Amino acid sequence: MPEYLKTYVRVVDGFNRRVGRATMYLIFAMMGILLYSSISKAWLLPSLWTLEMAQFVMAAYYLLGGAYSLQLDSHVRMDLLYGRWTLRTRAIVDAVTIILLLVYLAFLLYGGVSSTAYALKYGETSYSAWAPYMAPIKIIMTIGIVLTFLQATSIFIKDLAHAIGRPLA
Repeated sequence: MPEYLKTYVRVVDGFNRRVGRATMYLIFAMMGILLYSSISKAWLLPSLWTLEMAQFVMAAYYLLGGAYSLQLDSHVRMDLLYGRWTLRTRAIVDAVTIILLLVYLAFLLYGGVSSTAYALKYGETSYSAWAPYMAPIKIIMTIGIVLTFLQATSIFIKDLAHAIGRPLA
């Protein structure tokens, strides 16, 4: 494989690994928000912002962690035939299915960019009593989709290299 593809895979894998490892700690932020919510409902005035903020943190958690999860091959896979195939056959099938994932992510990215542009242009807010601006979570959503798209491309390159008999690692 050309050196620029190896560099792309190395850079994308390294970046997504760092983002994914940092993103894992968002679960503690969400737990803190929900703990504060429980305490405030029991002994203080209930907060308007806690439930929606916990939802935003959870959305950031799974959107920014999606690329890392893809990198670790942590997604659920139906293993009726896959386990019996050779590594080369798996790489070929994975390369084909990654193309389908890339198409899906391209549509998601198109929707994410247009939704983010709308939120920024019109100052879109949530319909809740708290009414936070939606642009920050939509920006995070779009970044997460881009990172997942880049990681899927990296996996496609690795699968293609393995399918032609020249694995990168």
